[in-house]
Amino acid sequence: MAEITQLIHHYLRHNKKFPLVFCPGCGHGIVLGSLVRSVHALGLAKDNVVIVAGIGCSGRIAAYVDFNTVHTTHGRALTVATGIKMANPKLTVIAVMGDGDAFSIGGNHLIHAARRNIGVTALVLNNFIYGMTGGQCSSTTPEGAYSHTSPMGQLESAFDIVELTRAAGAAGVSRGTVFHVKELDALLTDALTRPGFNLVEALTPCFTQYGRGNGFKSAVEMFRWLKNSCLPLERYAKLEDPGGKIPIGSFVRRDVPGLETRYAAMCQGLRAKKGGAA
Repeated sequence: MAEITQLIHHYLRHNKKFPLVFCPGCGHGIVLGSLVRSVHALGLAKDNVVIVAGIGCSGRIAAYVDFNTVHTTHGRALTVATGIKMANPKLTVIAVMGDGDAFSIGGNHLIHAARRNIGVTALVLNNFIYGMTGGQCSSTTPEGAYSHTSPMGQLESAFDIVELTRAAGAAGVSRGTVFHVKELDALLTDALTRPGFNLVEALTPCFTQYGRGNGFKSAVEMFRWLKNSCLPLERYAKLEDPGGKIPIGSFVRRDVPGLETRYAAMCQGLRAKKGGAA
């Protein structure tokens, strides 16, 4: 068995049997591998890592990995993750969400998690559609794209996850793809080491629900689209006409303490004023 496969198996619940829900060509398994490699690179103990997931294909990641895991209701992963981090700030808390989970049903929670700057890493798997629930358009479905609920083409503008999260006040915001795997590993590893709320958007293809209805002939073609469409931020900034290209890389890196740290400092200050133990 290849060394990298052995590493991933070390972090999977191999003694339990779970049905694999990912379709052929889905990129979610690559994101799962990136998550495992990032945790391993940082030497984090499995008992000190918490994965909180919502509903959807991405939510199954919480079932596969051998960390502390919580599978929450749709759109509520960040609320549970916030409570866990505030109760035990020493834990590394990661909220794994799809684009519909994070920015449609759970959109309000994400905005306020970023505003509060809670020390959680949000890993958003953006495949531009609700995959598991039947292929409905989400808030990141590109304008003009087809889905089961936009058969004549999406009329609404899509959220730009990076810009929305940046405006909401997150300490860290980055975007990668499942084609650029090493770069995605680096972005996620960096996010896990930083204070405050850090979001990593991972562009990942869904050929079954999105690609087939939008002119892609195969999952391979969707990976080729990621390769040709996504540019490092530095190269993207030099383009006179982006022409539909997508920048990837680290967009925001602010060193500001997380909510849990500020809350602990406030409690310590109040105890000191009352003459109690600091």
